[in-house]
Amino acid sequence: MLKKKITPYSVFSMVVLAVVAFTFIFPFYWIITGAFKTQTVAIQLPPQWFPTEPTLDNFVKLFKNPALNWFLNSVVTSLGSMALVCITASLAGYVLAKKRFWGQKVMFSLIICAMALPKQVVLVPLVRIMSTIHLSDTLWAVILPTVGWPFGIFLMKQFSETIPTEMLEAARIDGAGELRTFLSVVCPIIKPGFGALAIFTFINTWNDYFLQLIMLRSRSKLTIALGIATLQAEFATNYGLLMAGAALGAVPIVTVFLCFQKYFTQGITMGAVKG
Repeated sequence: MLKKKITPYSVFSMVVLAVVAFTFIFPFYWIITGAFKTQTVAIQLPPQWFPTEPTLDNFVKLFKNPALNWFLNSVVTSLGSMALVCITASLAGYVLAKKRFWGQKVMFSLIICAMALPKQVVLVPLVRIMSTIHLSDTLWAVILPTVGWPFGIFLMKQFSETIPTEMLEAARIDGAGELRTFLSVVCPIIKPGFGALAIFTFINTWNDYFLQLIMLRSRSKLTIALGIATLQAEFATNYGLLMAGAALGAVPIVTVFLCFQKYFTQGITMGAVKG
């Protein structure tokens, strides 16, 4: 077995990667440890890098607020958006990649242009639409605007391009209809795309503070991101309590990534060897 030769470049690369990894991991570590610190310890200087006397008081105070309800609201909106986006984007991406119809290129060009539009540009029409259909201040007002996400359609179209046309023709010869072909042939092939899109959509919806701030007003309808923001006082802020809320909010994101990382990695690999 050949041993890999250690070179100055490889050592330098490992050092750089270690520094970058530490830079990304440290804030998460600080949130987790801060969640178990009292207010006095959380603001002391020099900082206490690891709580010597950990406490659960922050989590007790957090759940005295409607934090569990906020958490469930975030889960519902994120999972609902993830499911609807995966369904609509996969169907639209498949049609744009494998079907031929009048205006196809124009439609795809419009989708690409829509990707460049900031969300603030379409915010006023979205608010008026939600008000017209009486969905203001409901979780649907956060979920529905994500359906038809241009980036999701673009991503799934790229994955659908990898589907061999011969397999689709064989399915039609065997008598499979469009829905059966999509479910039995297309979906298994673009499964990595579903994993990547699920991660992107869940994280994007979970962290979409701006849209949630505009659409939701009732305290019981707030998401975890909005709820944590309401815990900040004007003159005094309990940083341990904020850290506990941030730690609670980070759990689903990490969980979703761990569940779908296999398909996400396959998606990246597929894109790397395509051609």
